[in-house]
Amino acid sequence: MNNVVLIGRLVRDPELRFIAGTGKAVCNFTLAVDKNLARDKKKEFEEKGQSTADFIRIIVWGKQAENCANFLAKGRLVAINGSISTSSYKTQSGETRYSTDIIASNVEFLEWGDRGSDQNKYKDDDFTAIDDDEEITF
Repeated sequence: MNNVVLIGRLVRDPELRFIAGTGKAVCNFTLAVDKNLARDKKKEFEEKGQSTADFIRIIVWGKQAENCANFLAKGRLVAINGSISTSSYKTQSGETRYSTDIIASNVEFLEWGDRGSDQNKYKDDDFTAIDDDEEITF
């Protein structure tokens, strides 16, 4: 079984391109997923300059790729369901390089709107209080 579920934030804006010949959309982005570290261990990592997150490359295909490019941005929180894909290639110098990506089958947007806006913050009601000390009779 090859199934991956991740929740994290986009490291940079997604990149959308279309495959020549087929016109199929493909979107790439990197997801920062926090390592599940205890508070003291996380502090230790930070003091040593070590990363407290894993940076995972995500690949999305089709209409969902277009939606990601249109509605996601750097810093946005998303949930990914997909599978691991590994590959290798040779560089011009003859070195073999390996890559591990997640092919997303589902991308769920966990935040909407502008990150800088206050649309999700608590707002006080705009009601005006009325001074009324009279008893109500029934």
